[in-house]
Amino acid sequence: MLAEIKGLNEECGVFGIWGHPNAAQITYYGLHSLQHRGQEGTGIIVSDGDTLRGHKGEGLVTEVFQEGSIEKLTGDGAIGHVRYATAGGGGYENVQPLLFNSQSGGLALAHNGNLVNANALKHQLEGQGSIFQTTSDTEVLAHLIKRSGYAQLKDRVKNALTMLKGAYAFLVMTETEMMVALDPHGLRPLSLAKIGDAYCVASETCAFDIVGAEFVRDIEPGELLIINDEGITSERFSFSNGNAMCTMEYVYFSRPDSNIQGINVHSARKRMGMELANEAPIEADVVTGVPDSSISSAIGYAEASGIPYEMGLIKNRYVGRTFIQPSQSLREQGVKMKLSPVRGVVEGKRVVMVDDSIVRGTTSRRIVSMLKEAGAREVHVCISSPPIKNPCFYGIDTSTHEELIASSNSVEEMREIIGADSLTFLSTEGVLKAIGRDDSSENRGQCLACFTGKYPTEIYPDTLHPHEKELVK
Repeated sequence: MLAEIKGLNEECGVFGIWGHPNAAQITYYGLHSLQHRGQEGTGIIVSDGDTLRGHKGEGLVTEVFQEGSIEKLTGDGAIGHVRYATAGGGGYENVQPLLFNSQSGGLALAHNGNLVNANALKHQLEGQGSIFQTTSDTEVLAHLIKRSGYAQLKDRVKNALTMLKGAYAFLVMTETEMMVALDPHGLRPLSLAKIGDAYCVASETCAFDIVGAEFVRDIEPGELLIINDEGITSERFSFSNGNAMCTMEYVYFSRPDSNIQGINVHSARKRMGMELANEAPIEADVVTGVPDSSISSAIGYAEASGIPYEMGLIKNRYVGRTFIQPSQSLREQGVKMKLSPVRGVVEGKRVVMVDDSIVRGTTSRRIVSMLKEAGAREVHVCISSPPIKNPCFYGIDTSTHEELIASSNSVEEMREIIGADSLTFLSTEGVLKAIGRDDSSENRGQCLACFTGKYPTEIYPDTLHPHEKELVK
């Protein structure tokens, strides 16, 4: 569905490259392919071997990097970032990558994820004299690196990373090297590729396809890669605590042409739809999906059920960001502006409407209403994931139970609220089967916390909304 409307947004996306004469240009195209992961700010920092310089701003990649701005960023190494503001809020100062200068040289940081112990670390660091320039949890790593007593930078970075808790995919760049780190649980996607002799990393593999890079492998949980003019080396700053990739990456966040840990996102979503059809057989005339992330699941549902797939909903791609508003009333109006029912497809029909998730229920209610206003005789809502009952503390902007409709309502109560003739969710087992995990662990290598309430890391009290303190009791 439309992330801007439904209020389910991911932290950001990162891209980095080392050893290419057109590093900034390649990073620009890489970030453009990751734009779906964040639309509030973007930036690129380059290294020419002697200095770090960059350009950043609030807005889309194409808005921030106007004509001539990329050409000024010369160097063989670059890291870039697209941001959706969750932890730390918005504002120019929080747009990444962050750049720090000291007598020993420059340090640039880009981060995807959220640190659950950021507040505790900030309090500790401020007590030791640190002064923070941003409200972003990303800045914590810079202070920890600077305060580490090790002589070599890689050892200072490894030492700092061991103090962090939560979800993080970090890119760290100096004038002479780039480092890449993934948290010990592997909560966020991060992959490595090559363009000729240059190495690049990205949050999603779709970025590699855009820039003509050849996929090499996924970054391992707890791994630190050091990339410089001498080549690439791999070290560990932590042993893996058991892989726990965010399940919503497969369900909603990632582009369908990306592969996460060897699993194609479109194929996984299509299998989710097929599993949903097997778990929830419905007598209907047409199946339609809510653009864009639900189309794959809708195709799978139609294929498994034998009910024809039709384009019952059309997305208006020319509505500008001006219309993305936070209030409920304007959010509902935004649904009407961004989605339109196709009367000729749904009129007089029993419609299966496949969507990837329900967060607050506002958008689902409005879409059901639109379909019925367009003449649909029945609207059966099928969700290709389990009910989202629990907040996420790893970089998705759902921080309290009260904003989640499934947290305080039964499936039947939710059905009444959204006005559907039936409402069905895919089971947790169905999601895991669809993703194709053969892992024997309890969570099959996936973070399922938003569905089950079982968090893969400790959740710190000062991370929680006041209403959520009971989570850590």
